[in-house]
Amino acid sequence: MAERKCIGVILGSIREGRINDRVAFWVIRQLEGHGFATRTIDPADPDLMPVQMGDAAAIKTLRQRMADLDGFVIVTPEYNHAEPGHLKTLIDNVTAEWWARPVGLIGYGGISGGLRALEALRIILAELHTVTLRDTVSFVSPWRKFDEVGHLTDPHDAAAAEAAMAVFAHRLDWWVEALAHARHARPYHPENE
Repeated sequence: MAERKCIGVILGSIREGRINDRVAFWVIRQLEGHGFATRTIDPADPDLMPVQMGDAAAIKTLRQRMADLDGFVIVTPEYNHAEPGHLKTLIDNVTAEWWARPVGLIGYGGISGGLRALEALRIILAELHTVTLRDTVSFVSPWRKFDEVGHLTDPHDAAAAEAAMAVFAHRLDWWVEALAHARHARPYHPENE
């Protein structure tokens, strides 16, 4: 059997009592159900929190956790029409680990469902030489939709979200495969071009 492709699931919130965990639990179950292995990268993890202050040991730990991943899915809230600052800091502290890898975006928030944060992230991730998926999955008012362990409580909401995630996972798989072949055929080093 082929080795499962491993996706880093990056959480966007560090707030106490965050909804991010509920949405991320759902995303992880969905990705694993579509054949991916996952590794959670949580900026609130005590080993990664010092990244926020530029701590070299924490940045090294972050690089090690990201180094061998096939792609990423960022699960983030929207704060003031953008991504949370600590997520941006985490993203900015690594470079080569992003190169030529696909990144899927899952958002949540108020009436926009986090879409403004997701669109803001596209610009940042393009600068880091990633390929962001066209398709996103977003949740309006997730605090009303998810239970404590990340299950959508309304069957109609669950069916719609699972259908969207099936498309998302299919496209993520395609990009993971395509970019892995490309990186193997010709290593990606943008600073040499």
